[in-house]
Amino acid sequence: MKKLVLLGSTGTIGRNTLDIVRRNPDAFRTVGLAAGTNRDLLLAQIREFRPAFVSVGKAEDAAFLRGELGGRKPRIFFGPEGAEAVVAETDGDIVVSAITGFNGLRPTLAAVRAGKTIALANKESMVAAGALLRREAKKSGAVFVPVDSEHSGVFQCLAGRKSEEVRSVILTASGGPFLHTPIRELRRKTLAEALSHPRWKMGRKVTIDSATMMNKGLELLEAHWLFDLAPDRLRILIHPQSIVHALVELRDGSVLAQLSRTDMRIPIQYALTFPERRDGPLPSLDLAAVGVLEFITPDERRFPLLRTARRVLGEKDSAAVGMNAANEIAVEAFIEGRLDFTGIGRTVEATLAGLRPRQLESIGDIVDEDRRVRERARRVIKKRT
Repeated sequence: MKKLVLLGSTGTIGRNTLDIVRRNPDAFRTVGLAAGTNRDLLLAQIREFRPAFVSVGKAEDAAFLRGELGGRKPRIFFGPEGAEAVVAETDGDIVVSAITGFNGLRPTLAAVRAGKTIALANKESMVAAGALLRREAKKSGAVFVPVDSEHSGVFQCLAGRKSEEVRSVILTASGGPFLHTPIRELRRKTLAEALSHPRWKMGRKVTIDSATMMNKGLELLEAHWLFDLAPDRLRILIHPQSIVHALVELRDGSVLAQLSRTDMRIPIQYALTFPERRDGPLPSLDLAAVGVLEFITPDERRFPLLRTARRVLGEKDSAAVGMNAANEIAVEAFIEGRLDFTGIGRTVEATLAGLRPRQLESIGDIVDEDRRVRERARRVIKKRT
């Protein structure tokens, strides 16, 4: 039985992970849970899965949990260091890193330094600190198994293959809700429209990143670090049906593809059971019912953040930290109504303009750079509004 630590238990990935655990009680035991502000759902999860260690965002929420749980309660941490403490205190075999955004970096790094198997759903960690995470994993023996459907697909297609056999790796994208919207109308698109994803059910930040296709930009950088692939071997295709999640072109011209239903429980379960497989939670994929599989080259006029990510992919560490930080601040401003939809991309570009990319050697360097760029992005937004 594998012991599981789940970081981001109340989010979309976290809830789907616990559904897999619920369906496989003989395979997994949950020993640690970390969440943010959804204390009521976390309380229900604690009561069902009985972890030994828990973390929540605020001190008052920790006090609430202690009061509700009475005598039989886990050890409860809180605050930014709480998730790190859960990783450090437990003897878990697998750490699912599913905290959204840059906040997931420190607990992910803690799991790497502890030599755990990391089921990685927090792409921002690898984007901002890929070089650092790989160095630390080499020292500790930590293993990354990707959870994102696209990287899971690449991981499965590459299994047992030598790097020199691979000509290119192709990540697919749904195109989001605005794939066919006239470009001149994008500025007027509302938060509700941006959150109406045609295929996937995800959290707000990830869904908006899908609408701008920044999610694919982040995934390019993640794939670069996860699979040690040069930028010129990474491509993106829009695939509206979201059935083919990744393709790997081999040097002889053969192309391998990973296909599955549009449901995150499939890559999550594979990450948890790797290298073995279990019966899945869904019916078999019916390709005859799907009928047509389309592939489209993305238009960077519609999705300018793809161009930004491609440029950053060839630059030094701080450029990726800056792009991620500026995007998180811009998405937050869009959610709060302080930016229009196209203002997300303009803010990222304006924030990065004039910043000189440089190498970042430590977690302290990365955190300082992230803080500096966030302040710069806030000034850019304030000037625009």
